[in-house]
Amino acid sequence: MAPITSSREEFDEIPTVVGIFSAFGLVFTVSLFAWICCQRKSSKTNKTPPYKFVHVLKGVDIYPENLSSKKKFGADEKNEAKNKPVVPKTSLHLDLEKRDLNGNFPKSNLKVGSPSDIENLTPKPFSEREQKESTSPDSLKSSSSLCSVEKQEKLGTLFFSLEYNFEKKAFVVNIKEARGLPAMDEQSMTSDPYIKMTILPEKKHKVKTRVLRKTLDPAFDETFTFYGIPYSQIQDLVLHFIILSFDRFSRDDIIGEVLIPLSGIELADGRMLMNREIIKRNVRKSSGRGELLISLCYQSTTNTLTVVVLKARHLPKADVSGLSDPYVKVNLYHAKKRISKKKTHVKKCTPNAVFNELFVFDIPCEGLEEISVEFLVLDSDRGSRNEVIGRLILGASAEGTGGEHWKEICEYPRRQIAKWHMLCDG
Repeated sequence: MAPITSSREEFDEIPTVVGIFSAFGLVFTVSLFAWICCQRKSSKTNKTPPYKFVHVLKGVDIYPENLSSKKKFGADEKNEAKNKPVVPKTSLHLDLEKRDLNGNFPKSNLKVGSPSDIENLTPKPFSEREQKESTSPDSLKSSSSLCSVEKQEKLGTLFFSLEYNFEKKAFVVNIKEARGLPAMDEQSMTSDPYIKMTILPEKKHKVKTRVLRKTLDPAFDETFTFYGIPYSQIQDLVLHFIILSFDRFSRDDIIGEVLIPLSGIELADGRMLMNREIIKRNVRKSSGRGELLISLCYQSTTNTLTVVVLKARHLPKADVSGLSDPYVKVNLYHAKKRISKKKTHVKKCTPNAVFNELFVFDIPCEGLEEISVEFLVLDSDRGSRNEVIGRLILGASAEGTGGEHWKEICEYPRRQIAKWHMLCDG
């Protein structure tokens, strides 16, 4: 058999060729990775994120890195201040700058004295255009709709400013202060106020200020910036302010509300300083809480109760937008003691919600004599505690359709029975 011969030079060239190809492959891979990173970085810098929200507290600007530019809002304000005439020391703007980090005046600046000093502290009319806005037909209609009792109750005044930055496509709302709030704490005769703000009608943005303790004239000076809102949509928006007083042991007290339709307000000329009287919040009437469709089935063999929350209809509006975000909380009681609880998912922006959610409860005793089921329809609100829209109780001692429905499921076990029920006050 002939021996296999091979050239040693050919074997020596193979590692060299492999090394050259590996070097070219490594250079190509690194170059491609660097090019992809550069493309992603450039696309991120050119793209403005929609509806970006930035909260500015006490004049300190906080900006996302991808929205940073040479001109900040603070720089623009300084340039505007240079071009504008000098404002007297008694103006609202300078008074706000002199407050400390807690939003209070230093003791050296407090003066208790003549009525002229009080007049100096009150803000002067900002412009003729703002005076016209304050006497607009919408405001006249809202004021004429108030009853005489509500007119006598003074709930204070809210001071704020509106601005639109065309370079950032940002809508800026600065909540400055509130004056003359009523005392919600009868013992200390003070309040712990804070403000919730919602942009209607979509309710996408819900923000709130910090709580200021024991004051009837809170100075918030907090700025809320909403990025990605086109200027053409500003006219369709409505600002809803709710002034509340924090309560550690129960629900927060609602002082009042302010509703600002932005239709007819031109923000192209720059920042607008505005003030509005706080009015009493509209309270829903006890009649007209809506209806709830419930299906029940009692299994005597397994001693279980099946509850199906099907639908809700004609729910009242939870705020001025006319829409609510309802969900249902189900509580099972045995001898007036809650032994189990469930809840459905939240349905967004609808007065007629379809849930179709089933819950199975184990009954601790034989029979349904001491069992009752409570249904609470609530409005979901991320900014504060959820508000109860209506309430329903089904049980042997319940009145009306609640008692009739319970009697039927006791007489006909293993049968799913559905009925509509009117909701009552929570």
